[in-house]
Amino acid sequence: MTKAVHPAEVLLGAQAGAVSLPVCDHYSGVEARMKKSLALQAEMADEFGACVFDVTLDCEDGAPVGGEAEHAVLVTELALAAKPGMRVGVRVHPVDHPAFAGDVITIAGRAGHRLSHLMVPKVESVADVAQAVAALEAADADALPLHVLIESPLAVHNAFEIAAHPRVQSLSFGLMDFVSAHAGAIPADGMGAVGQFTHPLVVRAKLAIASAAHAYGKVPSHCVVTEFNDTGAMRLAARKAAAEFGYTRMWSIHPNQIRPILEAFAPDEAQIQVATKIITNAALANWAPTQIDGTLHDRASYRHFWQVLTRAHATGRALPPEAKTWFALAAS
Repeated sequence: MTKAVHPAEVLLGAQAGAVSLPVCDHYSGVEARMKKSLALQAEMADEFGACVFDVTLDCEDGAPVGGEAEHAVLVTELALAAKPGMRVGVRVHPVDHPAFAGDVITIAGRAGHRLSHLMVPKVESVADVAQAVAALEAADADALPLHVLIESPLAVHNAFEIAAHPRVQSLSFGLMDFVSAHAGAIPADGMGAVGQFTHPLVVRAKLAIASAAHAYGKVPSHCVVTEFNDTGAMRLAARKAAAEFGYTRMWSIHPNQIRPILEAFAPDEAQIQVATKIITNAALANWAPTQIDGTLHDRASYRHFWQVLTRAHATGRALPPEAKTWFALAAS
């Protein structure tokens, strides 16, 4: 009898979901909020049975001017004290900032083994990525994944080259800086919950970043929605990012944005049931083409439906018993 092969071994290659991350990346930089974010992360992990969002502790916007070194120490201590199994990253200063080297030495040097990722903002080219990689290697953190923030027209132009770098795991879009980099050519409402999905230059940038990420099997992470008290706007933006713009992850900047993001990026019950049926039948056919309910399926469609189940698992959705088995095997 042929041994069952796990779907991930058969279906995931260099592209199309080679990297899977939680769909929400929550940012905080003030000490009290960072502590609350880490506590909420642990609480929701208990609720959902999995770590359903990342916490990224922020040095770039969180550190007071002149207090960068002290803030790096604080962030390091918080990351090391986080509950085991929780995904915690750090956003450092840009590579051309005087505090960058100290950030990496302190944070990656002491906590690199504990961190899920290091976010580098204002990456303009692959040369900036190389500089960040060299700094991590000097800090003995050469295994720490890099996330990069694309925030300018030049960076968007270079997005494919940046995404191709083997150390880059995820590309994020920095909406606010991108708009301001256009010297007034994009109106202020291009930064809003509605305008960011309609202005042609912003739409073009979002699509370019998503396409670059998918081309190299990396994770495209959607920008913030600053209207954090407008739950309806947040939910609509998250749905658009997931369903129309090709993003598989999104930033949160307020605790009340986390659940709307999880809901928007999660497949619904009908999708989960269909995906479970198709993957179960595919496994029985040893991943050969097969007919299911009058439709022919092969590894291309199997890959899609496996990704549906992966996303359901990552967002804490309830899975049928047969689907749970695959994730139990992966965790064992």
